[in-house]
This record gives sequence, structure tokens and C-alpha cells, in this order.
Amino acid sequence: MKRILVVEDEDAIRSFVVINLQRSGYTVVDTATGEQALDAYEQSGGDFDVVLLDITLPGIDGFEVCRRLRAKSAVIGLIFLTARTQEMDKVGGLMMGADDYVTKPFSPSELVARVDAIYRRVQLASNSSKAESIVSGPFVLNTKSRTLHKEGRLIDLTQVEYQIVELLMQHHGAAMERTKILGEVWGTEVYTDAKIVDVNIRRLRVKIEDEPSSPVYLQTVWGYGYKWCP
Repeated sequence: MKRILVVEDEDAIRSFVVINLQRSGYTVVDTATGEQALDAYEQSGGDFDVVLLDITLPGIDGFEVCRRLRAKSAVIGLIFLTARTQEMDKVGGLMMGADDYVTKPFSPSELVARVDAIYRRVQLASNSSKAESIVSGPFVLNTKSRTLHKEGRLIDLTQVEYQIVELLMQHHGAAMERTKILGEVWGTEVYTDAKIVDVNIRRLRVKIEDEPSSPVYLQTVWGYGYKWCP
């Protein structure tokens, strides 16, 4: 069963989202406030694959809901609903642990494509049975448990962050174009800006680099993309 939590305070938008997700095979729980969303998550025992979350909510805002849910689960998919004028909010949400964002107004096909892409990633994380490790410098990437350790210490990654690291480590030393990373991680059917790659790289550097401002492992190839070079 594909379960999704929708958190949106505008009734018309929430109804639109719920109807289209139900038509696409999702079981939907919808709430209008951050407090209700957190209660629904707890009452379900965390039994949601994806959370679709508006930023501007009454009471607890979307950022705080995102922060609390990400603290409870590194696997759950978190997607923000944002307005076109909220560019800094998009970046802030991604830095806080969101996997993606959908800009209002959006079409049903775009919404479902984004949710489907995140759902597949969550299922891959839950069902992966491939036993293999990639060792690179002080890092060990376990592709069965989908975890990354640095010098024996677990690095807490979201599934998007894990996929970026796995992709770059598999192509060790090779420069990968931003659009290539975007297609491999977010999917070719998802309509999003390649800047989302830059934000996630920035977030990853905070977690894995000794000096994030002078990265050793996640290096920038200026005007092109990124490469893994421990």
C-alpha cells in the first residue's frame, strides 16, 4: 500500500492534491496544520512513504514539520509545496532535509511524477537486498543497508543524499554533469531545476567534509558538475 501524508492549509489545493494522488493509487491522509500532521504521523506509527508539505502553515510551519519528521526517519520522502517567489524557502527546505519541491501552480502530471520518483526511492531503500560495499579513503558505502560510514562513524544521510554519494563513488574520479546527476537521482520524467543538485551537494559537504568550505571529497568541476575524489 502506497501511503502519503498531505499537509496543506488551503482547502482547494489540498482537495486537488488528494484527488489526483488517489487516482494514481495512493492511500492519502490529509491535514491542514503542522500539528495535525505530526499527530497523524505518530498515530500511524510513522507508516507513511511520502509527506507532501506546504511551507506556509498556521501554527507550526512546514520547515519545523520537515525538521521533526526528518529527525524521526532518514528514509521517508519529504516534498515541499512552494510558491514561485519562495526561492530562498526552496533552498532552506532542501538544506533542512527535504528531498524535492513542487512549485505552485503545478499540473497533476508533474505532481504525480515527483511523488512517484520519491516513492520509488523510498521503496528501494526499504527493499534493497544487494550486498556490496564501496570503500573509498575513510568512507565505506554499504549498498545493502544504504548507509555511509566515515572512519567507522555513521553519516546520517537522506535517501537523496545517499543516492548522490553512491552515484559519484561508483564513478570515482570522473566528472559528472549536473543534469546527469539530476536524471539519475530524481528521474528523467521529473521536471525540476538542476540547482537542486547544488543544494544537496552543499548539504552533503556539511556532513562529510572536515572543512565544507574547502571540500576534499565532493569536488566541484566548475561550469560542469561534481566528482568524488578522496
